Amino acid sequence: MFSHVSLGTDELDRATAFYDQLLAPLGITRRLTLPEHGAAGYGGQGGARPLFWVTRAYDGHPATAGNGGMVALAAENRAAVRAAYAAGMAAGGTDEGAPGLRPHYHPNWYGAYLRDPDGNKLCIACHDPE
Repeated sequence: MFSHVSLGTDELDRATAFYDQLLAPLGITRRLTLPEHGAAGYGGQGGARPLFWVTRAYDGHPATAGNGGMVALAAENRAAVRAAYAAGMAAGGTDEGAPGLRPHYHPNWYGAYLRDPDGNKLCIACHDPE
């Protein structure tokens, strides 16, 4: 359904330091860095192209986090949710909801919420039983 997801940053080095750590427990690694464009692309194992980008705003204005916008990242299991959340927090993220069950979504929904250093809201979710 999606070609890719992009989130804005004004500090590519800070953003890549954060996302390198946050995404590693999910099996997602940086595949491409384009400093001349202020962008870095990430993808999962075996993918042909990056699917998640951090980039400076194309209009040249400062990057801003959207109100109500969020990127949800899939985790293989609950341990990966906890590991990614811990890595993101250690890398400068801000807590928006610690790892745990959210049964009001569905009985096995396990996830965590945080914001990156630019204020973008992220969710890490696993939909499978323990």
